[in-house]
Amino acid sequence: MNKLRLIVISGLLMISQGVFAAGVNQEDLDCVLTKFDTSDQIILSQLRGKVVYVDFWASWCSPCAKSFPFLNELQHEFGDRGLQIVGVNLDEKRGDAQEFLGKIPAHFQIAADPGQKCAKSFGLKGMPSCFLVDKNGAIHHAHLGFRSSDAKELRAKIEQMLEEEASES
Repeated sequence: MNKLRLIVISGLLMISQGVFAAGVNQEDLDCVLTKFDTSDQIILSQLRGKVVYVDFWASWCSPCAKSFPFLNELQHEFGDRGLQIVGVNLDEKRGDAQEFLGKIPAHFQIAADPGQKCAKSFGLKGMPSCFLVDKNGAIHHAHLGFRSSDAKELRAKIEQMLEEEASES
């Protein structure tokens, strides 16, 4: 069993929302990712001014497969209001991720995390893990795992963040 899968298993045993992001240094979150479709870079700090949903996933993660339709809905519903979803793939082989995306397409930005530096910066404990980052680059909410029952709470948090962003503008 590879190291990443052991991390996921131990993380799933500790499912508690928000707790695993508590020790994250906000300054370490300026991750450089590689876009899947163009090999261009995504630098998270350049997304400041938007609400960013950072979702760490892998092809072998069954809850990840369940989360993609929800993420597609979110991007469609809130993209025009300032939501940017970045799906960060952590597969060891790019082909595994591409096969997954062939079956379950993403309608949001997909990126790779070479060397898993971004995952380490976020203090990743398992997959999927999502982090809601506000327009100033601060983590507003962290969530480990995904069940369909999580969708309502995540959607409400995103709506709240977008409303707060709009009222500050």
